[in-house]
Amino acid sequence: MNITLTTPAMLFPAISLLLLAYTNRFLTLASVIRNFDLQHQNDNAQAQIANLRSRIILIKRMQEAGAASFFLCVLSMLAVYADYQTVGSSIFAFSLVLLLYSLWLSVREIRISVQALDMHLSHLNIPLGKKPK
Repeated sequence: MNITLTTPAMLFPAISLLLLAYTNRFLTLASVIRNFDLQHQNDNAQAQIANLRSRIILIKRMQEAGAASFFLCVLSMLAVYADYQTVGSSIFAFSLVLLLYSLWLSVREIRISVQALDMHLSHLNIPLGKKPK
């Protein structure tokens, strides 16, 4: 498959916005961790700490995969520019695989985040699906 310089370049804005979103998630999570007070926590403190650690690891991997995808996009453009079509196409394909991996990690992190919110709400003793009066 032959690609042009514009094919990988189309991913630049998407990957840039994705990395920005990942950075915002990281900063928010870092704030939560810095404000985490063990003295005022309930029995779920250890589970919450494990949850936060899992999320930090996932966000780190998301950012690494996104940055690697961005790097490979630029590298594929360089290969296409140097008339190495096959190499450029292969590098671009690997870039897309890394982008998919990054998005999959993002979904996993969102699921863990939702579990954390459920854990946090569990001490309020509000059954799931019922509206408070």
